[in-house]
Amino acid sequence: MGALARAVRRVIAAVVVNRAPRAEVAAFAGELDALAARIEEHVPVPEPHITETGGSGEITDGATMAQRMPFDVVIGPYSPLALPVEVEFDGERAIGHAWFTTPYEGPPGCVHGAVIAASFDIVLTAANMAAKAAGLTVSLTMRYRRPTLLHEEARFEAWVERVEQRRVYTRGHIVQRGSVTVEAEGVFAPLDPGHRLRPPGGRRRPS
Repeated sequence: MGALARAVRRVIAAVVVNRAPRAEVAAFAGELDALAARIEEHVPVPEPHITETGGSGEITDGATMAQRMPFDVVIGPYSPLALPVEVEFDGERAIGHAWFTTPYEGPPGCVHGAVIAASFDIVLTAANMAAKAAGLTVSLTMRYRRPTLLHEEARFEAWVERVEQRRVYTRGHIVQRGSVTVEAEGVFAPLDPGHRLRPPGGRRRPS
């Protein structure tokens, strides 16, 4: 699954920047349609929710977090939509490393703000896990101080500021070229120990 996700990421990156002739692009589309049809033969109906994520389990490092969230859109090794952002811990501080590429572009040459917000949701959550205060996101507030550039390291840093009255308040920022580009604040509702998030009932594939 990891190899398949990496291959799809390569396809996505190449599709965005390719300059093949029109006929060649049409041939690519046909070949990918055929491959998609082959893969779809192995998709159960209705499609299952794949994972159950524990809300307050022991997280020892970023790799453990990614393994427990393999299809996460930000850090999941099995998600072709994920960069993925790499997470590590420095005590109770979460550090995220990302080198966003062209598929994640918003303004020309810069990372899309929605991609940054999604990434912060996970990095702030990682800080909560490190502080043993994991929970559900209540709100996220972003302050975009300057553009975050593509194709350069964006270093996320996050930490729990305080816990009070069933709410966890977590802050973070991105540092790039030695300057803060984005500041973030999240409010989270902590989960009881041992709680497991479970998806709603089965989904039906659109007709």
